[in-house]
Amino acid sequence: MATDADAVGGVDTAPSRRPSLGNVVAYFKYQTTKTINAMRHTPSVRVWQRNYYEHIIRDDKSLNRIREYIANNPLQWGLDRENPKTML
Repeated sequence: MATDADAVGGVDTAPSRRPSLGNVVAYFKYQTTKTINAMRHTPSVRVWQRNYYEHIIRDDKSLNRIREYIANNPLQWGLDRENPKTML
């Protein structure tokens, strides 16, 4: 079971009326919380921690390292002490 969510996204540096990263994250958390609580029959239960961590990727080496981390992250879930299914 995942205890976090990782993503890589790009931004257009030209001025626009697109939503901010904070607004995108807030909307994602809002929609997924509604869906998760509907599936669990647990209205108003908090799903996500407050805020989010943002990292600016400046070069291909950093991008590849982060992509590798995201791809391998599920392999580490069994070692995560916060995972309720951990066998430690």
